[in-house]
Amino acid sequence: MKFIAWQMLTGDKAKYLGLIFAIAFSTFLMSHQVSIFCGLMSRTASQIDDVKDAQIWVMDSKTQYVDEVKALTDQDLYRVRGVEGVEWAVPLFKGTSRAKGPDGKFRGVILMGLDDSTMVGLPRTVVLGDTRALSDPETIAIDQVGYKFFFPNEPVTLGRTIDLNDHTVRIVAVVASSAPFVNLPVFYTRYSQAIQFVGRERNQMSFVLAKPTPDISPVKLTQQIREATGLKALTSNDFGWETIWYYIKNTGIPINFGITVVIALIVGTVVAGQTFYLFTIENLKQFGALKAIGVTDLRIVGMILMQAVIVGAIGYGLGISMTAAFFEATKDNLDLRGFRLLPQIMQGTALAVFMIVFLASAVSVRRVIVLEPAVVFRG
Repeated sequence: MKFIAWQMLTGDKAKYLGLIFAIAFSTFLMSHQVSIFCGLMSRTASQIDDVKDAQIWVMDSKTQYVDEVKALTDQDLYRVRGVEGVEWAVPLFKGTSRAKGPDGKFRGVILMGLDDSTMVGLPRTVVLGDTRALSDPETIAIDQVGYKFFFPNEPVTLGRTIDLNDHTVRIVAVVASSAPFVNLPVFYTRYSQAIQFVGRERNQMSFVLAKPTPDISPVKLTQQIREATGLKALTSNDFGWETIWYYIKNTGIPINFGITVVIALIVGTVVAGQTFYLFTIENLKQFGALKAIGVTDLRIVGMILMQAVIVGAIGYGLGISMTAAFFEATKDNLDLRGFRLLPQIMQGTALAVFMIVFLASAVSVRRVIVLEPAVVFRG
C-alpha cells in the first residue's frame, strides 16, 4: 500500500512539485521572518549582554529600558557600594553624540563611558589594538561597524582620528561588539572622558554596574539594593528581557512580523490544501478500486497521511535549508550581526508545517472516507 500511495503521489509531477513548493515557501517565509524578528529583539538588549563582568544594573526607579535613562548622582553610586553584599560597583555612562570622520562625513554614535580603573563594560573581543591605551587622554575604542563607516574600504589601522563634538579623539583599539538596535557606531572610552566629550551637566551617570559577593545571589542583592537605596536594580538577564518586552509592547515590530508569518501560514495552507484536494479528486477511482477490493478506510487514510507527511518533510527540508543558507551567506556581514536560525525556530516551524499538512489533508481524507466503492464502475 505504501508503494501504491507513493506512485499515486508522484503520478502527476506538476501537482507533486506544486505541493512541495507551497510547503517550502511557507517554511522559508516563516523561519526567515521569525529569525529576523528574534535577532532584532535581541539587538535591543545587546549592550546589556556585552557587559560580562557585572551581573546587576542599577538605575532610576522609573527607567523602562536601556535606551531611555534618567541620570543618577554620584551619591547614588556610593549608596549602592554601601549595600551589604555588593562586592564592587562602578559607574557607566551611555549616551549619544555626533562624530565626524576625516572626509567630513558625520553620523550619530553611541558613546559608552566605562569606569576609569576597571573598564567594566568593554567588549572582550579586541580585533586590533590594546584597550589599556584608553588610559591616554582623548582616546577611544571603536566597534567594527563604526570603523567601516568612517573609513570605508580601508584597512583597519590604529591611530586614526575622529572629531567628536569639539574634541579630536584617537582610535587606539577596534573591538567586536554586539549589534545595537539602532545600527550606529559604538565608541568606548573612560567615564571621565565621556562626560567631557558630551558636555558637562549636573548629573551624567546612566547606570551603576555591580557584582555581588560570592555568598549572595544576584536576585537577592537586587532586592537589597532596592530596599536600601530606592533605586531600581535588576540582574542583567532581567534588564535585558525588560528592554525586549518594552519594544514588543510599544512598537509595531511584532505586528508587522506577525502579519508576514500569518500570511505564510495562510498561503501554505490554502495552496497546499487546494492542490492536495485536486490531487485526491483526480484519484477517486483509484481509491474506489482499493475500497472495492476490501481495503479499509483506515488503511486509505493512512495512505493519504503518508503522502502528506512525505510532501511536508521534503518541503520543510527545502524551506529550512534555504533559510539556513541565507544566514550562512550573510554571517560575515557586519550590518546583519545577531540574525541567525535558532533551533527553537526550526522546531516551531516544523510544528507549523505539520499543522499545514494536517489541514491540507483533512478535507481530502473526508472526501475519500465518504466515497462509495461503486464509483469505480461509473463512466
